[in-house]
Amino acid sequence: MYALKHILGPMRVPFLVLTPACVLLGTGTAVWQAGRVEGLAAGLAFIGAIAAHISVNAFNEYYDFKSGLDLKTERTPFSGGSGTLPENPDLVPIALITAWAAFAVTAVIGVTFLLTRGPALLPLGLAGLILVFGYTTWFTRDPLMYLIAPGLGFGPLMVMGTHFVLTGIYSPNAFVASLVPFFLVSNLLLLNQFPDVAADRSIGRKHLPIVIGRKNSSYLYGLLLVLTYLTIGIGVALNWLPGKALVGMLTAVIAVPAAIGACRYHDDVEKLLPYMGMNVIINLATPVLMAAGLMFA
Repeated sequence: MYALKHILGPMRVPFLVLTPACVLLGTGTAVWQAGRVEGLAAGLAFIGAIAAHISVNAFNEYYDFKSGLDLKTERTPFSGGSGTLPENPDLVPIALITAWAAFAVTAVIGVTFLLTRGPALLPLGLAGLILVFGYTTWFTRDPLMYLIAPGLGFGPLMVMGTHFVLTGIYSPNAFVASLVPFFLVSNLLLLNQFPDVAADRSIGRKHLPIVIGRKNSSYLYGLLLVLTYLTIGIGVALNWLPGKALVGMLTAVIAVPAAIGACRYHDDVEKLLPYMGMNVIINLATPVLMAAGLMFA
């Protein structure tokens, strides 16, 4: 059990719960439009998405250790990695093997869907594979890509990808729904970068809390939350989403204090931690609630 715990560490298993929430949202749009979905396809989509998430996590753990970042970062429950490799350097090769193995699983499932659903999936699939490998190695050097890459992965790529493999078509309705995790997950990583400014700067990373400061980034955090709920409201108003999708807006009761807390305590990590926790709840609950609204519309 001890060995298993440390092998699973680079996967960041507790953080993988975000994937089912986003896959469920894509499944919800498919059910709303198609009425029913194929269980096997839904299962494969979930496995592929989980494998992609494991891969990007393991790559991140590997490269953060190799760059020396792990030895400079002050870990929190929401940021700074799992801490597995600094405590067990002998597991570094295992982390890299895990990353590539999960990457291969994602690619194989993607090829399977290409053969069954057609080549229209190819651009989305290639973009996903590039994002998985390139997030830590490339995108962390560009502030804009650093901000939007997580949202693209869990939003348009994961939600629309799930919708496509379940229905065989791209849908503007799924795209609108995917903007919710796009804004939320970009926000999740944005707020989680606040404690890591000094450590990330030391190895050449360039995210917005480094480039424009934590205070300005906290304002951006609030703006992205506003855009999240505007997307749901406008989507329903224009009939791109069913009225029951408005249930996703219930998390606004958490989002308001989270935004205020981020602005007030942007420079105080200890006091910021509860609001980082709220941010996680918002990211998980909002797409799940929307998915429930879509499925029962």
